[in-house]
Amino acid sequence: MQNLNDKMREKLKMKFKIKLVVAFVSIIFTYSSYGSSMTKTGMTAAPFLSIEVGARGKSMGGAFVGISDDVSALFWNPAGITKLPKNAFMISHTKWIADVNFNFAGVTVPLGNYGAIGASLTSLTMDDMKVRTVYEQDGTGEYFSASDLALSLAYGTNLTDRFAIGFNVKYIQQQIYKMSASTYAVDFGTLFRTNFNDMVIGMSISNFGGSMQLSGIDTEVDYDVSPDETGNNDKILANLKTEPFQLPLTFRVGVAMDVIKLNSSRLKVAVDAVVPNDNAQYMNLGVEYIIADLIALRGGYKSLLLKDSEEGITLGAGIRHTISGFEFSLDYAYGDFGLLNYTQELMFSIYF
Repeated sequence: MQNLNDKMREKLKMKFKIKLVVAFVSIIFTYSSYGSSMTKTGMTAAPFLSIEVGARGKSMGGAFVGISDDVSALFWNPAGITKLPKNAFMISHTKWIADVNFNFAGVTVPLGNYGAIGASLTSLTMDDMKVRTVYEQDGTGEYFSASDLALSLAYGTNLTDRFAIGFNVKYIQQQIYKMSASTYAVDFGTLFRTNFNDMVIGMSISNFGGSMQLSGIDTEVDYDVSPDETGNNDKILANLKTEPFQLPLTFRVGVAMDVIKLNSSRLKVAVDAVVPNDNAQYMNLGVEYIIADLIALRGGYKSLLLKDSEEGITLGAGIRHTISGFEFSLDYAYGDFGLLNYTQELMFSIYF
C-alpha cells in the first residue's frame, strides 16, 4: 500500500510539473505573438542571436528544433542536451555575409539521473574599419571595431522517459567603437517523443529577456541649459539618450522522424515553424540520410512562405568515426543567400 501511495504522489508531482511547463510556455508564446505583431524587421538589437549554429541544423534548412541531439542544442533547444549520453565538445566557424566571422564553441556534460549541463560561447567579429567623417570621407587615420558576444549556461532534465525540458541563461554584449550595450536573456525548450514511430515534437523560445541600450563616451556632450542668458555655465556635461531595443525573440516548434530505418542507415525528415518578433512567420524543411552510421548527406529549404526572403536551399554533409572510444565528427553546411551570395560553416565535434 505504501509503494502504491508513493507512486501516486510521484505521478501527481509529475503532472504538476508538466502543468507548470505548459503554463510557462503559454505565457511566453502569448508574449512572442504580441511582439511579432508590434515590431518590424530590423527593429531588434543583437541580430547575431538569430544566426543559426551548427552545420547539421543549418544544412537541414534550420529544421532542427525537434532533433537537437548534438551540442548545437544549446542554440536550438536546450532540452536536447539530455539526449547526449557522453561528454561532448563542439566548435564551429561560419563564413557569414560581408566578410563577417561567426564562431561558436560549446560543451555538454551528462549528469545521469540529475539531467545534463552545458555552456557555450558565441562571437561575431569583423575586420577593423576606417573612421570617416563628413569632412574626411577617406578616413581620419583612425580605425574602429565592432563585435558581438554571448555567454550561456544551460541545464536540461527528463521529466519522464519521453518528455524533457531545458533552460539556457545567457549574457549578451554588443560593442561598436566606444559604445557598448549588454543584457541577460533566457532560452527555454521541450522535447516530447511520441508513440508514433518515435516521432519527436520539439519547442523552444529563444532570447526572452531585457532590452539593449547603447552607452559610452560618444554620447557625451556639453550642454547650455539657458543659451539666451549670459554668464551661465554653457558647458554642462550631459549625455544624449539612446533608445532601447528588444532582443530577437523567436518561437520555434518542429517535428522530426526517421521515415526509413535499414540497419545502420536511416532517413530523417524534419519540419519547423518559426515565429520571430522582428519578421513574419515562416517554415523550414530538412532531410538527413545517414549511411552505415558513418557518412551523412543533408539538404533543406529555409524561410519557406516568407515574403522577400533571401535565403533558400541549404546543403551539407558530415562524417563520423570512433577511435579508441572517442567519437569524432566533421560537418559542413552551405546556405544560399540570394543577392548576398552564400554562407558556409565548418563544425568539429568530439564525444568522450
